[in-house]
Amino acid sequence: MTRRSSSVTIRDVARHAAVSVATVSRYLNQNAPVSQEVSERIQQVMLDLSYKPLAVARNLATRRTQTIGLVLHNMHTDFFAPLLRGIEAVVSEYQYNLLVATYKHTSRPENLSPLGPQNTDGILVYADSFNEEQLIDLCRVKFPVVLIHRTSPAHLKIPFVTVENRTATRKIITHLIETHGRRSIAFLRGPFEQEDSRLREQGYRDALDAHGLIVKPALIIDGEFDQFVAYRNVKKLLSGEGQRFDAVFTGDDEAAIGALRAIQEAGLRVPEDVAVVGFDDSRLSPFLNPPLTTVCAPTEDVGRTAARLLFNLLQEQPAEMATLLPTDIIIRRSCGCPASAAMN
Repeated sequence: MTRRSSSVTIRDVARHAAVSVATVSRYLNQNAPVSQEVSERIQQVMLDLSYKPLAVARNLATRRTQTIGLVLHNMHTDFFAPLLRGIEAVVSEYQYNLLVATYKHTSRPENLSPLGPQNTDGILVYADSFNEEQLIDLCRVKFPVVLIHRTSPAHLKIPFVTVENRTATRKIITHLIETHGRRSIAFLRGPFEQEDSRLREQGYRDALDAHGLIVKPALIIDGEFDQFVAYRNVKKLLSGEGQRFDAVFTGDDEAAIGALRAIQEAGLRVPEDVAVVGFDDSRLSPFLNPPLTTVCAPTEDVGRTAARLLFNLLQEQPAEMATLLPTDIIIRRSCGCPASAAMN
């Protein structure tokens, strides 16, 4: 048992473990049950022989890469850290590898994705990273896909995981109106092509309509879920004639950082002159000045749930088609409240 690992074959392992080659193959590929006693014996022989199965050959035989993919349109903000943490926890549990690629269909006219059947066993697709045509192509070849922060096109029936956007936004805007008497509320929308952004705008409009407040197009500006875009556009709004507002819903916490800076540079106080609220409850939100009132979205749970759904598909088990995770309102000082609290 002192031979070089390169000369040890699966037949050697089978012989020393007193099992068939097929049993060793089942153990390595995990494509059929092997008893614990036999598994432990095979594992010990592999250690004794320094046997390392050739992953490429195993993958060719099983058509499995032991890898799942995650496609994002960018990784520029803190939002993605908890999402990745949730996904990675499940991927590690299944002893798979995770490939992450940044890609957006609109930026690549050749329509080629860096991840797919060529290098993964299944993929998680964030928001609008893939267009509908690409999703149709993957469904046509029955490739496992789960959508994140995007509902499935009705005719495709792809499992998806997202959070409650519209109701949560309506609640936080209602809080500004009813608790703090704000009547002129600006809204920094995210990218229009993202479903989260559109639903949050609907929630904003719902709240204003319910309180008899006019939706002012001039107070709906681009925030793009980006602190630099938000900073520039809030600064521009503050410098305009007749565009007065007493509160801002920034669409997400990343944009809130830029909005706070622009408001404070203009000599206005938050929340006394302008209240600011966000969405996501990112890790920086409690440490902003003032601490940010926001919607707490369970981003890590989104990642964890989506990954589990994908592994259900890989194992040909039932997978929930639509998962909508609840959100909470986290009250801090930026809205005008004196202390932290959760409002369900």
